[in-house]
Amino acid sequence: MGREIDLLQSLPKGNRKLKERKRARTPDVIDQARKFGELYFDGPREYGYGGYYYDGRWQSVARQIVKQYNIASGMKILDIGCAKGFLLKDLKDQIPDLNVFGIDISSYAIKNCHPEVVGDVYVGDAKTLFFPDNSFDLVISINTLHNLYESEVLVALQEIERVSKKFSYIVVDSYRTEEERELFENWVLTANFHGYPQEWQHVFEKARYTGDYSWTIIN
Repeated sequence: MGREIDLLQSLPKGNRKLKERKRARTPDVIDQARKFGELYFDGPREYGYGGYYYDGRWQSVARQIVKQYNIASGMKILDIGCAKGFLLKDLKDQIPDLNVFGIDISSYAIKNCHPEVVGDVYVGDAKTLFFPDNSFDLVISINTLHNLYESEVLVALQEIERVSKKFSYIVVDSYRTEEERELFENWVLTANFHGYPQEWQHVFEKARYTGDYSWTIIN
């Protein structure tokens, strides 16, 4: 197993109105959010992002990734769960001749991706990556895998191992205390599998995932 590395620490903290989300967290809202359509990305806040638009916040993360993994011209990067491709856009800004690819389960997100990544992002499933073995110098997946069930997470991690030549980095939702777990369960709409860090690490070991990882913790 790889290292725990937080490459997202520069991201601004969101203004989460936890009490309002808890009240609005009905079965219908959860069902709509899990369709990952317009409501989830660009509908009212109770359904998800409340408007997912480019604001440059991923630029610092892109710089961190380039530095951490010595990313250079001509390398290939895959982002699993790329949404509208904002991180890929910022990675291309760092290294213009970088070969970036993104997949997302949401056809809405792909259709509404950033103009600079049109043709680089596709509708796809983390469990069945349509790439040959050892295709990418780096595979990343940020806040995506927890949307799968545990058995599916295992398959997705094995797929990441398969298509990565060397480096991979994933971020998943987690919590360290019962209080943080309660906050998580009151806020997150789409997660089907989640756990404490040690529970995630057990899954990593079971899948023989050797890449790096970190947690998104709501507090």
